[in-house]
Amino acid sequence: MELIKRLSLLIVSDVHGYIYPTNYSDHIERNLGLAKVSSVIKQLRKEKATILINNGDLIQGSPLTYYHAKYCPETENPTINVINDLGCDVSVLGNHEFNYGTKYLQRAVNQSNHPWLSANVLDKHTKEPAFGQPYLIKQVDGLRVALLGITTHYIPNWEDPNHIKDLQFDDALTSAKQWVNYIRQHEQPDIVVVCYHGGFERDLETGEPTEDLTGENQGYQICKEVEGIDVFVTGHQHRSIAKHLFGIPVLQPSHNGQLLGELELAFHYSDGKWTLKETKPRLHEIDADVEMDHEVLARIQKEENDTQAWLDRPIGSIEGDMSIDHPFEVRIKDHPFIEFINNVQMEAANVSISNTSLFNNASPGFNKKVTMRDIVSNYVYPNTLKVIRISGQAIKDALEQSATYFIINENGELDIHPAFMEPKPQHYNYDMWEGIEYELTISNPIGQRVTKLFYQGEPIDYKQEFDVVMNNYRAGGGGNFAMYKEAEVIQEIQTDMTELIANYILERKTIKATCNHNWQVKV
Repeated sequence: MELIKRLSLLIVSDVHGYIYPTNYSDHIERNLGLAKVSSVIKQLRKEKATILINNGDLIQGSPLTYYHAKYCPETENPTINVINDLGCDVSVLGNHEFNYGTKYLQRAVNQSNHPWLSANVLDKHTKEPAFGQPYLIKQVDGLRVALLGITTHYIPNWEDPNHIKDLQFDDALTSAKQWVNYIRQHEQPDIVVVCYHGGFERDLETGEPTEDLTGENQGYQICKEVEGIDVFVTGHQHRSIAKHLFGIPVLQPSHNGQLLGELELAFHYSDGKWTLKETKPRLHEIDADVEMDHEVLARIQKEENDTQAWLDRPIGSIEGDMSIDHPFEVRIKDHPFIEFINNVQMEAANVSISNTSLFNNASPGFNKKVTMRDIVSNYVYPNTLKVIRISGQAIKDALEQSATYFIINENGELDIHPAFMEPKPQHYNYDMWEGIEYELTISNPIGQRVTKLFYQGEPIDYKQEFDVVMNNYRAGGGGNFAMYKEAEVIQEIQTDMTELIANYILERKTIKATCNHNWQVKV
């Protein structure tokens, strides 16, 4: 009789601090969060042997994590308390783990009851893994499972340099090749699982590039080139993927605890060893039928209550209309909310030119009364600001890059380019400006769409230099804005934008909605 052993890898990724089933914009229960995911995990553990993997971006991203990092960072991290209680076996460093600095991250690692892995995030001085170890050998039911952690090495292009000044980010592909080979030679595992906090740079069916090949996402190349991978776990892109690529089962379980990934593995015993014979990647939907785990809710009830009270704190009021009903309309002509964000940035930096994005289509804008909940519902990233000195030509180049967000559809109307919608929405990579006057004409060829560009009423001088304020992600060239990468940084403003917005409103009590219509996008 043939001997068979079965093992399931359970995967969460890009949880971003969502534990309670809420998106924090209101008090409506949503189908997301670790409290619901926990119920599915507990049921699966009754049925089979499991390993639980957190594949990165755990400790940042929700108002709960923001409140903890800003107001009580010395206390126990609520997300770590929950992931510990879930019996997590291993965590992988994601790019957003660094958003609150290495001291905050180190406290989270120290609090964890399991190792954090990343073979390519190194201490710059010792050249050793900076926050733990490169891989873990996990013994389960007589099976020897190797779990290797790899993190997208593109982090220095986004992160505040002060947060990563003592760190070195080695190439993810090169590191995967090195460590998979090492593990195979020295550990003799029954299976090698690569847990990569990064995504796929190419279409999984055709192999065609789906983004500029910057190195941010190397999942396709890793699967194609690295010998010895049995299972490939991914994240970062917030996609829902459960399939095979080059014969390797690959899985990516969305974000915010909306799915639980499972890789069902079957091992057959022959010639004195266990051999992986069957692999089935699947995704468990966290829907309305999944009940909340009340033990998880109780674990962080105080922190959740404190966060909710903070979110309901009144800040000020709006005179006029800053609400957003149609996000696409906001992106094709100047809108009071976008003008307001740019005004906040320009005052904070004391400059006269600014750009910002409408990060996603869920941004509601501001109603008459503004609370902290309204601010964090609109400004969802922990961005700080930078002022960089760039030429008029660089401003034009940046506008041309933003103009690639649009296409003319088959009906002759303005529409969003598919590259900004798949494999994940990237509305945050389209900027709108204040302090200049411009028009984008989308029927023109790419690279020739800026049909008006004035500064102070005159055509901009492409050779003149200008000081421009923008968020730290964009100032580093994030989002394919290469024209900013080598720019001189004139000023860094280390206060989070949510705090800058709140302080701006608190100082004035009432904000008048204004719109000077300094730009438009047309067919």
